[in-house]
Amino acid sequence: MDIQFDFSGRTAVVFGGTTGINLAVAEAFAARGARVAVASRKQANVDAAVKQLGAHGGPVRGFVADVRDMESVAAVFDGVRSQWGAVDVLVSGAAGNFLAEAHDLSSNGFKVVVDIDLNGTFHVMRAGLEHLAPGASVINVTAPQAWIPVRYQAHVCAAKAGVDQLTRVLALEWGGRGIRVNAIAPGPIAGTEGLSRLSPGDDPNGDRSVKSVPLGRFGTREEVADLAMFLSSSAACYISGAVIPCDGGGSMESVRAIEEAGRFLASAGR
Repeated sequence: MDIQFDFSGRTAVVFGGTTGINLAVAEAFAARGARVAVASRKQANVDAAVKQLGAHGGPVRGFVADVRDMESVAAVFDGVRSQWGAVDVLVSGAAGNFLAEAHDLSSNGFKVVVDIDLNGTFHVMRAGLEHLAPGASVINVTAPQAWIPVRYQAHVCAAKAGVDQLTRVLALEWGGRGIRVNAIAPGPIAGTEGLSRLSPGDDPNGDRSVKSVPLGRFGTREEVADLAMFLSSSAACYISGAVIPCDGGGSMESVRAIEEAGRFLASAGR
């Protein structure tokens, strides 16, 4: 069934919404009639995103903000509220990542990722709460690393595990306000910086990675955006506290691989 989402007259705020998956999410809301505000750290990215989103013909605003700074985040909500009123959809998608084995990871490197991914998510949630409309949909962008241990990703695994648990706690605490809080965990998504950055040096196109996806292909940014549309629609009005993979089943394959490795080590007496 083809569901036609309509967000006319509603306001969506997307942090990290100037590039990659988050920009696709912002664009999906703009294309379906929403007033859209995006925020990220770089003015050039904000300007480019506002121009792209504006092509859909609806109201668009862009803000330069660093999710690590609570005052910077709060200023975004103040700006949106003063012009458009309460926020109906809030997406927290700012993230940082790089490859490093734990023994090579500096304290500052670990802190930077936790500050952006976990603390930044908290800042967006905490500053945004008073501006959310009754029945608002809140979506945190997490990652399969939250529950799957991945080599070279100790910092991200720790941060995203925190994002998942924060999502669940806020769903508990904010449910009485009529606010739903969920999370999306994208797997390997074609054409994103994350896929190119995290692919091994001898496999720049991720050709080996795609073999671990049961559906046999990488996802698209639009498919992640479709899931965000669903979670923010009346079709998902009884869904809260969910962490939903959007990965073609790839996280199940990763779990299977870890289990097989464990059985091998056990059989070898290690």
